[in-house]
Amino acid sequence: MMKYEPPGRPGSPVDVAPRYENFIGGKWQAPSTGQYSVNLCPATAKPVCEVPKSGAEDIELALDAAHAAKDAWGEASTAQRAAVLNKVADAIDAHREELAVAESWDNGKPVRETLAADIPLAADHFRYFASAVRAEESEITEIDKDLIAYHFHEPLGVVGQIIPFNFPLLMAAWKLAPALAAGNTSVLKPASPTPWSILKLMEVVGDILPPGAVNVVNGPGAEIGKALATNKRIAKVAFTGETTTGRLIMQYASQNIIPVTLELGGKSPNIFFGDVAAKDDDFLNKAVEGLVLYAFNKGEVCTCPSRALIQEDIYEEFMARCLERIRAIKQGDPLDTATMIGPQVSKQQIEKIASYVEIGLKEGAELLAGGHRPALGGAFADGYFYEPTVLKGHNKMRVFQEEIFGPVLAVTTFKDEAEALEIANDTLYGLGAGVWSRDGALAYRMGRAIKAGRVWTNCYHQYPAGAAFGGYKVSGIGRETHKMMLEHYSQTKNLLVSYGTKPLGLF
Repeated sequence: MMKYEPPGRPGSPVDVAPRYENFIGGKWQAPSTGQYSVNLCPATAKPVCEVPKSGAEDIELALDAAHAAKDAWGEASTAQRAAVLNKVADAIDAHREELAVAESWDNGKPVRETLAADIPLAADHFRYFASAVRAEESEITEIDKDLIAYHFHEPLGVVGQIIPFNFPLLMAAWKLAPALAAGNTSVLKPASPTPWSILKLMEVVGDILPPGAVNVVNGPGAEIGKALATNKRIAKVAFTGETTTGRLIMQYASQNIIPVTLELGGKSPNIFFGDVAAKDDDFLNKAVEGLVLYAFNKGEVCTCPSRALIQEDIYEEFMARCLERIRAIKQGDPLDTATMIGPQVSKQQIEKIASYVEIGLKEGAELLAGGHRPALGGAFADGYFYEPTVLKGHNKMRVFQEEIFGPVLAVTTFKDEAEALEIANDTLYGLGAGVWSRDGALAYRMGRAIKAGRVWTNCYHQYPAGAAFGGYKVSGIGRETHKMMLEHYSQTKNLLVSYGTKPLGLF
């Protein structure tokens, strides 16, 4: 175990400047507005740095740079593009500690997570798409002996990328890697609460990328996000965030008839069948951890397993084990590798979480754990911390139906497979789900019957490159982290060629 020094202090792996600019055309540029906002650290509520408070004019400047770069990048061979993506991945790996500490300080997530998951996965996604694009093939169809149909994959051009606050660097990699691999250039807007770590990433990889291939503009979400998503000079917009904003992004894109990728909210069920407790073994221990993973990344995960469905005949025994594990969660300094849960990303988030806990209690839910802000004291006295919380109730309660985006678990019981499936699918969302059972046939049936884009079976919170990720119902459109993303960032041209001389005979 070790504890990292905060960014900017002696001994820290991360430098921090008092003020940062936008990254446009391979250079750092001050915002056209001349205005900046203070970026606060969630752990201390103290300033980290100033970042641009840009305006719509800065989006236009970024689009100028992206359009200037798009033809050369789009015409580069797949081998050339792959080489750049692999260099980006190597640079991320070489700066793993620096980026992990920056991400944890900017977002509040524990550095044990950023070191083990966020940063290595970001690098791996660049490597995956570097390989995937080199393996991609165009198609030729022989219509008849004289008529051939060629199908080519071409870049869309300039794409807009809007990144969420919960996984700033990883979500940026999810979007940038396939877009760049397919030959597109990007204008990227970081989330307002977490603007800094992406700027640190550009310090690391900015010189590797062709100028204008990736441009980063910071500013208020409503203004800058709308300026990007409604702009007639983008060919696609990709957005990860909550469903209400996703609907707006879709409306904006429809004005210009451009494609969207939307990864939106969730209220994922995590289902534990009675046979998980058949033995007191490693599998049971894994299942307990699977429930406790609702607190991963402070519950600020779209696929957070925020609804636990436990078969009633094992509820008391299984829940007792889970509550013991939950009470042992270490909360505090996100730069301490012993810390398991850090602060929420903002004051607004803890206020939202607290309001939902109150709603749940008024609805008659039973508080099994947490439910308050911890008194940490010292440097973290004003940080945005909230205890891992467990509420027991029924699936019609708002805390079971609405996305809280915090470390709040809603627990209920079920009698049999049919009731478990009914409860699992009784939600507007369909992003993720978990199924835990020693019975492979039962797990398979449930996995196929649950209406969700990703169903983890006897595991949870695995996000490998190469496994398609996306939602059903109001949880989104499109799939990420899979080679099919190359198609989402491409357009297909059909070249129909006749090699014969015989007239059609139509005129």
